[in-house]
Amino acid sequence: MMNHHYSTTWMALCVVALGFGMNACQSRHTLTQTIYESPSRFVRLEVDHTVGGGHAHPADVTTAEVAAILGGIIINEPVKLIPSLPFFGKDEEPPRHPAFTAAEIGFFAPLLTQGLKTASPEQVVTFYQSVQQTAVIRRVTSGGVFLDGDELHIIVSNYRSQTHYSSDPGTADTHDDRFMPLRSITPLRAKLDFEPAAALVPPQNGTLFSRLFRPDRPELIVRLSQVRAGLLEKSRSPANTSRPPAGQP
Repeated sequence: MMNHHYSTTWMALCVVALGFGMNACQSRHTLTQTIYESPSRFVRLEVDHTVGGGHAHPADVTTAEVAAILGGIIINEPVKLIPSLPFFGKDEEPPRHPAFTAAEIGFFAPLLTQGLKTASPEQVVTFYQSVQQTAVIRRVTSGGVFLDGDELHIIVSNYRSQTHYSSDPGTADTHDDRFMPLRSITPLRAKLDFEPAAALVPPQNGTLFSRLFRPDRPELIVRLSQVRAGLLEKSRSPANTSRPPAGQP
């Protein structure tokens, strides 16, 4: 009985120590290169131990491919129990809507493409955008992308997340949201989806141990070959093909 007590205590201590070690690893990241930076936006190459290394970088991707991937990311917001009043909600988006606007895609797609083309196998291309909501509150969208073989991983750590979020009353979050774009400021309640669904890699559940100690992050995995095939099919569609009338050169 005594030995069983000691073994149980030892196992609990090991789990706690491993948890502290994982938290320490999650805070370890290295900024290696800035692709673009302004007070409200940036795209950077970083080494982050929660993501790991050995990625397929530098990657041979095009701006059109990255733009198609950004345009395919869908946000599914939770349905509100009490809908907004008409004069408050007239400009609200539907619960299911694209994650990025056309202007945001036009801005980030070439920068992320440049990042994927220049990143080393150990680096992740991170992105960040901050929009001022009030004098003291900003809304942050941030995350990162990396390529493993044919699978492009898109991490959306924050989607219009309010800064200075606190899960406990009376406490304040002093985290610098620009410092770690892969860290979630608030729990992401919206669910991520992708269109076309055929390009999306189904999530892998893995073992109980791997699920317990794997970083929980909002992530999509998209088959790059499927995106390329879709773009090729669009370019060959009748709407994009100009043919002379029959009998004319």
